[in-house]
Amino acid sequence: MNGNINGLKIPKHRLTLGQEFADLITNFGGSWTFILTLIIFLMVWVTFNAIFLKVGFDPYPFIFLNLFLSSLAAIQAPIILMSQKRQVERDHIQAERDFIVNRRAEREILHLQRDMDFIKTQLKKKKH
Repeated sequence: MNGNINGLKIPKHRLTLGQEFADLITNFGGSWTFILTLIIFLMVWVTFNAIFLKVGFDPYPFIFLNLFLSSLAAIQAPIILMSQKRQVERDHIQAERDFIVNRRAEREILHLQRDMDFIKTQLKKKKH
């Protein structure tokens, strides 16, 4: 991020290639495109190997498919964890920024309240 919020300087943060890749994989792995593609892939795999049992390269109980899915899960899990860790870091930075902005707003409100109290006092004095 790069910018300025109410006088707060927001540092520019560049992602490493690995971080960008982790985010890309996580975004795709959590999409309907991935889920539907995986369902179609599984249906084709099982259908092909069940119908063409003698020619199929992975007959029932589909050991190779099991190995593929286990490997996919083993690769996806740490990538998703990396992406979630970065999201927690971003959330923490945002919470700190929100706290600073809220503290500034509270001070400003207190100043305005004092000014309002002063104006009320002056108006009461003029009435009496």
